[in-house]
Order: sequence, then C-alpha cells, then structure tokens
Amino acid sequence: MSYPARMHMKSIAAVWVMLALPLAASAQLRTGAEQLDKLVRLAGKSRITLAVNQTSLCGKVHLVDTLNRLGTNVVQLFAPEHGIRGEADAGETVRDGKDVRTGIPIVSLYGKNKKPQPGQLAETDAVVFDLQDVGARFYTYISTLYYVMQACAENGKEVIVLDRPNPCDYVDGPVLDLKYRSFVGMLPVPLLHGCTTGELARMINGEGWLGNGLKCRLTVIPVEGWEHGQPYPLPVKPSPNLPNDLSVALYPSLCPFEGTSVSVGRGTPFPFQAIGSPYLNKLDDKALDFAFTPRPLPGFDKNPLHKEQVCRGSDLRESPAPKGFTLRYVLAFYRLYKEAGCAGKFFSRPQWFDLLMGTGQVRQDILEGKTEDEIRQGWEKELERYKAMRTKYLLYKDTRK
Repeated sequence: MSYPARMHMKSIAAVWVMLALPLAASAQLRTGAEQLDKLVRLAGKSRITLAVNQTSLCGKVHLVDTLNRLGTNVVQLFAPEHGIRGEADAGETVRDGKDVRTGIPIVSLYGKNKKPQPGQLAETDAVVFDLQDVGARFYTYISTLYYVMQACAENGKEVIVLDRPNPCDYVDGPVLDLKYRSFVGMLPVPLLHGCTTGELARMINGEGWLGNGLKCRLTVIPVEGWEHGQPYPLPVKPSPNLPNDLSVALYPSLCPFEGTSVSVGRGTPFPFQAIGSPYLNKLDDKALDFAFTPRPLPGFDKNPLHKEQVCRGSDLRESPAPKGFTLRYVLAFYRLYKEAGCAGKFFSRPQWFDLLMGTGQVRQDILEGKTEDEIRQGWEKELERYKAMRTKYLLYKDTRK
C-alpha cells in the first residue's frame, strides 16, 4: 500500500472513532457503512454516486456527510422514495436538486425516472447503495436496487452494497407472479423474502433477473456480528409511516389493506399500528373497540385515506406483533364488511391489492370464503422452491427451519 493510501486509511479510522465510538462500544454489530476501514477502497475511485436516504448512517452521521468530510469525490446522489434525508411522504414525487447540507447534486429515482439513465451514470465510476430495507417485497427500496444494478450493468459501472440487517427477517407469503410485476414487486420473491439487501443483490445477479444476459459488477460489504433470525431494532425510521419497530413488524400484514377501503392509521401518530373504516361505524361488534380520525400530518401523510372521518376498528399497539406474514387482519375485516352489508366496498382498488400481493389468486380466494390455511396451500410449493434457491445467496448463518 502506498504512503498516501496508508495516510488516507488512518484518516478514515480517525473519523470513525470520532463519529461512532459510542455505538461501537455498546454493540458488536457493524453495518457495511460502519466499516470505514473497508470503505477505504472508495478512495481509489475518482467519482462516486451514493444511493442513500436518512437510514444511511455511519455511526450517528449520514454517510453523505461522513464521506464528504473525508474528501471522497461524491459527484451525485440518487434519491429513492422519501428522498435523501427522508422528508418526502409515501408516493410523493422526489425532485432533482441539491443536497441542502453538502450541495451535491441529487438525481431522483422516484417519480417518472426510476432507473438511472446513461447520462446520469456517465460521470461516475461506481454507485454505492446503502438503504435500509424492511424485508417486504413491496417496500420500494429493493426495486430501486434492481434498477440501479440493471443500469450499472448496461453501462459498465460497479455497484457496492453496504449491507444492513433485515428487521423483518422471515420467508413467508406468496411468491410474485411476474404477470403482476410493478415497482411494488419487481422480483419473483415471496412477500417476505428473508434476505438482506446484499443477499438480494447477489440473487438478482445469480438468477439472471437483470435480463439480456446482464450481470452487474457487484461488491457487498457484509454486516459484522449479525445472523438471520437475530432481532434488529432500527436506529432510525426507514420511512415516515414506519415510525417504530412495531409498525415495521405489522407492515407486511397491513400493507395489503392499501388496496382496500380500510385505513391502516395513516394520518395519525400511529400509522401501521391501527386499522379501521367509516363503513363499520354503525356495526355492533365487540371487535371494533377503537376509533381514530385520519388528518393531514406533516412528516406522515398529507392526504390520508378517509381524511377527517371517524374510523372504527382495532388498536394493535398493545397486541403481540405477528411473526412473519398473516392474512388474519384482512380476513377479519372482510368478514366485518360482510356483516355490515358492504362487502362490495372492501376491495376499493382490486388491481393495487393484487400488485401488493404479487398475485390475483389471494383476492379471489378471499372472495370465495377460504380460510387462511386454505389460501396458504396455494403458495406453499413455490415458497419451498424459493427457500431452496435462497440458500445459494446467503451471506449470514441461518439455522432456522
């Protein structure tokens, strides 16, 4: 190693100690971004693009700010859903611009332009990808990963994934039918895929999912001190409407409600921790022991479903979180809608429900009155095939059955 490289490594180590010593002293787990001794390889790259957001922390400091202090030549930032520092609501268009703290140009990858264009990669040598996934197929950060890898493969650029643990680390739910492929379901994986971002990147490459025989030049910096099944409380909320660990645990089972007329608590301080609907306000049922009124809330949702309407339903904040994916909430509320005589209003956006589930079969099974066990039988064989394939790409020990 040359003298300048040794000096640069020392400066990186010094910054790491300054920024993250309290974190390192209290835990052995280190994410990819927290391993600055390995990120020294970035110093040899003349032009770096970062795909990051508010979860991209190095210790307690944003990765953009950390690398900027080190003098790394970060030429641009790719912004996913919710933006670089997490200010945008779900589904809100993220615009190009400049980062307010560093002045580095921002290119939006959420809105009309979801895939980096050749001109947007022309002035970069590598894309560093560091976004905290939550383990659910419809969480859009892994769709952004797919498009970044595809664009880099097409343009001869490297992708470096700084890995992070999966906080909802289960393999469960229907495997995506490619007829239902969309930005909330790009990959033929189960609703809960049981992988880290780095493992998914390896799977995308290994299974040839980039198309046209493409493979991305890929490097993954793995997490240290973590294995599958180990709990991982998130140090920062991954998006505005997932404010705590309970919301993350409930998110896979509640998100399909977004294709129905049932509110999941958007527009309240407890999104994805309550469910309710104004269509049930007159129903006399003991299960409906809670009420809330969605309102526009800065930092959560500007235009929530059933805005300013009372929604009767269930408060899930005191209930044990599901381990994996369950249909019990959807099935219970569909039953309540039938009791209220308004079953026809339940699937208000049937196509969106199907895209979230990755198949049209689940909705059809619900309409036919099947139980959860009966519905699960329809995806069991594909799920077992996926589990066997998944083992080829694991970076971390998984002793669970």
